[in-house]
Amino acid sequence: MVTKVLCVAEKPSIARAVAGHLSGGSHRVSNTRTPWLKNYNFSYNFPTWGPCEVVMTSVAGHLQSTDFTPNFRPWKSCDPEHLFDAPIVTYVDEERKGIAANIETQARGVSILFIWTDCDREGEHIGSEIRDVALSTNARLRQPGKIVRARFSNIERAHILQAARNPIPLDENQANAVAARIELDLRIGASFTRWQTIEIVEYLKGRGVFAQDERKVISYGSCQFPTLGFVVDRYFMVKNFVPEPYWAIKVTHIKEDITVNFRWSRINLFDRMAVIILFERCLTAKYAKVIKVQTKPASKWKPLPLTTVELQKMGSRFLRMDSQRVMKIAEDLYTKGWISYPRTETDQFDKGMDLRALVQKQTQSPIWGPFAQNLVNGGFNQPRQGRNNDKAHPPIHPVNFVLPSALGGQDERKVYEFVVRRFLACCSEDAKGSRDEVSILYGSEIFNASGLSVLARNYLDVYPYDKWTSTQQLPQFQVGETFEPTEARMTEGKTSPPGFLTEPDLIALMDANGIGTDATMAEHIAKIKEREYVMTRPKAQRAPAEEGDEREEGEAPAVESDDERGGGRGRGRGRGRGRGARGGRGGGAGGRGGGQQGGVQEFIPTTLGVALVKGYEDMGFEMNLSKPFLRKEMENKMRAICAGTTTKGDVIHESLDMYRDVYIRTRRGINILKASVDKYVPGARANR
Repeated sequence: MVTKVLCVAEKPSIARAVAGHLSGGSHRVSNTRTPWLKNYNFSYNFPTWGPCEVVMTSVAGHLQSTDFTPNFRPWKSCDPEHLFDAPIVTYVDEERKGIAANIETQARGVSILFIWTDCDREGEHIGSEIRDVALSTNARLRQPGKIVRARFSNIERAHILQAARNPIPLDENQANAVAARIELDLRIGASFTRWQTIEIVEYLKGRGVFAQDERKVISYGSCQFPTLGFVVDRYFMVKNFVPEPYWAIKVTHIKEDITVNFRWSRINLFDRMAVIILFERCLTAKYAKVIKVQTKPASKWKPLPLTTVELQKMGSRFLRMDSQRVMKIAEDLYTKGWISYPRTETDQFDKGMDLRALVQKQTQSPIWGPFAQNLVNGGFNQPRQGRNNDKAHPPIHPVNFVLPSALGGQDERKVYEFVVRRFLACCSEDAKGSRDEVSILYGSEIFNASGLSVLARNYLDVYPYDKWTSTQQLPQFQVGETFEPTEARMTEGKTSPPGFLTEPDLIALMDANGIGTDATMAEHIAKIKEREYVMTRPKAQRAPAEEGDEREEGEAPAVESDDERGGGRGRGRGRGRGRGARGGRGGGAGGRGGGQQGGVQEFIPTTLGVALVKGYEDMGFEMNLSKPFLRKEMENKMRAICAGTTTKGDVIHESLDMYRDVYIRTRRGINILKASVDKYVPGARANR
């Protein structure tokens, strides 16, 4: 008897691609009651089950929603504090009933449910939702080994066939971590959002800031508010910055018609009198003595393999797109089969990956093809190994070559080109150079000069996002040589304030503090713009900071850490419906956060954003809502669920207790929050 298998992917595009690979292109397509949802019917010989009749279909992100029971959904139905333990329900909402009905129908007669959702936490949870719907019409699937999932990170044919031949169980721990996050985000977000909105909006309406009939929501999210907090903290760091004068000594000498600028080893001092005394000692000595002359090899490291966080930062800095736009394009490139799965924390390639074969595919390019061919011809070097490996997906890399004309517009071409160039750079050699260094003793002070010669650009030839250039060569000096400097003078300057946060800066802070995940950071940034807690403006153009690192020849590289994260992630069509969740069919950039073009943008908080953050700070609680500590603790608990060291129930209970305590204390401080609104929101104080 032929075994019947139901395969369910996370997106229609993945279902179509997988069906094409497994069927060899000879599948039959049937329609469903949902116009864009198709079923693909074909035969396939799975090593695990033998010859099978297969139906391949899909969902569109999350299949189920979570919300409070209807009597708790109206905003004034209860005290917001009651939402910490109000009953909740999980259900299939109206627009997804057709998707669920298709799975119910197709699951009735099958022996195997084979889940093809993305291999991450969110994908595991979506897989569990598919399982629950299928079990509603086929209880036989409860038997061991009847429900499995595919492990894959790109949709190249060989990779898909490998996944089909090696099914694995769903990871219940990861699914439970996402379920915990969904419930916590719902309860915490709804309770604080309702309370903030009721208290502050009514207060501002009473002050005439908002019209009485104006509908305004002052939302709270446990990732959203710390993200806002970073922006506000930097804003006040710039605003309150007081320049401080400093003094330095500059020494210049002309030799062999080359002007050499020597840098003071102390750099500068903030005590003018001390610098005067040291400078006078230099002048009294009159002659400088060469105490060190050294020429040594230098290298500029090639980049680490590409992670999601690094893609977002580099996209904002060099591709001039905001992080949400970059991730949307990367997702599209993945579903079309051009790059690997773009949501990964891993910055090390497994030793078993055939990277040379991937490089070979890029030799077709008229632009970077010659560089790739040089790697194939013997220039290939194993990529550097970072610290992070999520054990789910490799670093982001190209899986196929595609002509620019086949890509969907300029932005898609730019992201694909960056991914390819980054990968080829990883497989190349570090840039090599030679550094000349001279140190002199002038009076009691040491001054240094250096010159760099770039001898072999190597990875820099394909990776224009890094800069490393030769400087003017130093003239010949000998140890023990003395000379009277051409010029010695005392200089004065003032310290400069830091810049306002740019998106790469903000992503780096979120990453370092455990706010969001590699996949959700862009959404949290978009949310604080959408809620009008921050605005963006073009940043004054400066020379880009050099990326990468330099090291002396023979030194071991200090391993860089791109990301250490965890937590659920939302993307694609229909991810995370319900309050406190994410997604929505289409999954585009959306809102004020979409499609940033032009220069790098910097974030400036609005008066409301400042008022909220400063109000919570003024309450003086250690667990401040605008600081990252509460969310970071919750993310650590999610990782513990995944590791199997705690349970979903324990994490929900502990986290709700923690946030409920903060809620109660915060509510007692409402007058402090209102005073902050009076102070910062225009019109609030004037209309008291």
